[in-house]
Amino acid sequence: MRIRGAVLEEIGRSRPYARSTPITMSELELDPPSDGEILVRIEAAGLCHSDLSVVDGNRVRPVPMLLGHEAAGRVEALGPGVDDLELGQRVVMTFLPRCGECAACATDGAMPCTEGSRANNEGVLLRGGRRLHRDGREVQHHLGVSGFATHAVVDRRSVVPVGDDVPPDVAAVLGCAVLTGGGAVLNAGKPAPGDTVVVVGLGGVGMAAVLAAVSLGCRVVGVDAVESKLRTARELGAAATYTPQHATADAVRAPLVVEAAGNARAFETALALTAAGGTTVTVGLPAPDAVASVSPLVLVAEARTVIGSYLGSAVPSRDIPVYEQLWRDGRLPVEKLISARIRLDEVNAGMDALADGTALRQVVLFD
Repeated sequence: MRIRGAVLEEIGRSRPYARSTPITMSELELDPPSDGEILVRIEAAGLCHSDLSVVDGNRVRPVPMLLGHEAAGRVEALGPGVDDLELGQRVVMTFLPRCGECAACATDGAMPCTEGSRANNEGVLLRGGRRLHRDGREVQHHLGVSGFATHAVVDRRSVVPVGDDVPPDVAAVLGCAVLTGGGAVLNAGKPAPGDTVVVVGLGGVGMAAVLAAVSLGCRVVGVDAVESKLRTARELGAAATYTPQHATADAVRAPLVVEAAGNARAFETALALTAAGGTTVTVGLPAPDAVASVSPLVLVAEARTVIGSYLGSAVPSRDIPVYEQLWRDGRLPVEKLISARIRLDEVNAGMDALADGTALRQVVLFD
């Protein structure tokens, strides 16, 4: 079938992307779903730093690639062997499918699936191969989703069904920002109600961590260099907010600190704000050559723990229904993470907003 999508043509073009247009709006051919796959009509897709990291070259992927990994839509066709979904059902896409068979999948979310990671790196679906073509040539899949398009064929294990009452934009954000930020708190950090949780880096993922910690009854402190994000964190329930410099100067310390900025200096700030005996959870994805300074003596003398958490240490089929119910109960107002709703042809400018640090979650709406 013919679809329209946002294809990254070249990595590392100069900014502003709205002018250099590394992403083009293209007509593509989409194969029907194969064994264990489904066809989804995309309703909403969020812009995330994981998309930007491919555009700017921090994460080198094969191109041309149809971007987008945080999305939601309706099931339009079922491939052979898929009998647990219904046509018309709303599903959330997740960017790391789990094969359920490798050793990493037996870690209850602590480790990313080996087979899912391999497929993502190669630009193929979980069972192998590409379903996207343009002018007779294959186009790469982005993290098994390629959600910046009118339709997508994905592996059944790349989606989790949700109720019709969950709006498409909220459903999309559940699949990455909430899984990652919320999971950093609920799965990796595991604070008790009343504990203080510091979140360093208040983008979409960091704000999701704020919401998750507030939903647990924690006292939340937000840290970011952008004043508008500090105001938003307070509106979302943070008890206090600081710039990194003020947090360090005021000797803010907490038993759990989540780093969600994705750069080495933020990681160092998170370590500095972690109390003796405390835990630092890092979910940000810095540049591959980024290096942070760590004092091994402090880690030992203060009995510290540092946890790397990919996708919030999540098992999407287990965790998304939890966040869905928290949203339904009014305890996780995910819609407040959405800073803009845009058109597909505004994706290049949306990448500029991400790079400038002025956006939380921009969501492309297709209907």
